[in-house]
Amino acid sequence: MQIIPVIDLLNGQVVHAKHGDRASYQPIQSQLCPTSEPMAMLDAIMGLHPFKILYIADLNAIQNIGHHQDTITAIKQRYPQLELWVDAGFKDVASIAHFRALAIEVVLGSESLQDIAHYQQLLAACDHHAILSLDFKANQYQGPVELMQNADFWPSRVIAMTLSKVGSQAGPDMPQLQAIKLLAEADKSRLQSTHIFAAGGVRHEADILMLQGQGIAGALVASALHAGGIKLSVV
Repeated sequence: MQIIPVIDLLNGQVVHAKHGDRASYQPIQSQLCPTSEPMAMLDAIMGLHPFKILYIADLNAIQNIGHHQDTITAIKQRYPQLELWVDAGFKDVASIAHFRALAIEVVLGSESLQDIAHYQQLLAACDHHAILSLDFKANQYQGPVELMQNADFWPSRVIAMTLSKVGSQAGPDMPQLQAIKLLAEADKSRLQSTHIFAAGGVRHEADILMLQGQGIAGALVASALHAGGIKLSVV
């Protein structure tokens, strides 16, 4: 079971993502670090545990109001062995090429995709090695409908991103996770190669153990780490 810390970047700061309401995100207040400066926050997170993967959401890029490419590049240079998963609202091949050149894993967020052809074009630009994030807000799926109808379109790693649960301390979205898991299992040939990751609502180690018991490969976690809700002995 992988615990994957999350850093949400907005206007040069690490922010507290909550309920997917990006207009109201504020610089994070954390028990781990007195500042919301990205590198200081990452150093504090990595001081907790030798995490193998870090998820970064570039909220400026997702909203088409700038980007944090320099910051993300600096993170990769500082922690070259850390596997970075980056959602930067990828919409074209050129933006993907920059991160691929740095050996950074590309996350294709369904909310940023125009249609299934657009998704397939971006996936091909990643040599079919991207991570797919199936994005949900207010219990509504955001993205090309085909991705929720046929798991054949999926790469081997899929995030179930329930934005309304993010920062909520309300527990994981188990019904949605089960629905995605059942869709993956519908194609028996994919069963062993589809790894599902939960994002949103994880509060404590009991949630982690529950997800593990349900066959979920990992969990993206932010609020629970900053509030000290997860004992890393469960990693």
